[in-house]
Amino acid sequence: MTAGLELAVRPQAVIFDMDGLMLDSERALLGCLAQAGAEAGHDLPQAFLLSLIGSSDALTRQRIAGQIGADAVDGLLRASYARYDVLVAAGVPHRPGIVELLELLAAHGVPRAVATSTRRPLALRKLESAGLLGYFEHVATSSDVAHPKPAPDIYLLAARSLGVDPRHCLALEDSPTGVRAALAAGMTVVQVPDLLEPDAGVRALGHAIAGSLHDVRGLLQPLLSA
Repeated sequence: MTAGLELAVRPQAVIFDMDGLMLDSERALLGCLAQAGAEAGHDLPQAFLLSLIGSSDALTRQRIAGQIGADAVDGLLRASYARYDVLVAAGVPHRPGIVELLELLAAHGVPRAVATSTRRPLALRKLESAGLLGYFEHVATSSDVAHPKPAPDIYLLAARSLGVDPRHCLALEDSPTGVRAALAAGMTVVQVPDLLEPDAGVRALGHAIAGSLHDVRGLLQPLLSA
């Protein structure tokens, strides 16, 4: 699947979302929530779980409280995160094509940063255990900003940390929430959907949509080699 997949100029920096874009962690975390919920007798429909994708920790907690009640949230999250921590320690699987894309950018000296809604300690653990942390000059997380995605704060911080104007940055995202954040920051955006297919409202935002990170690499290769 591709839509509007083209870039006019070589980006001066590339900013990566983490969960669902580089790491197959959305699927893993939602699975942990579903398992913990089932064991505790809570109804967590698949549609509800998918609605959590791209949300900050605070918003995720709020939405789960609305689903199962505020008194049950802490126990459910403890149980699900305990499962998830085991997966993180083992190294969350990569999304296909991420290493090849990062190697291409590194070989051509393109600055790279992460912009993630995950809190800083967990984000660093996930990137380190997955063997990806060393590819990035900076990691911007929800711990570092006042407002999480879809506000542009995390993306603006990532660009600032690299010393690159956001207008000259390419942002790679999987979720609609992240796409809106990067567009609000003034960046060029390519979405690589994971569990959520973009609906008509998301497509109307006018950004490019790629079928895979391999497609993104193919998009960048000629610009970097020119």
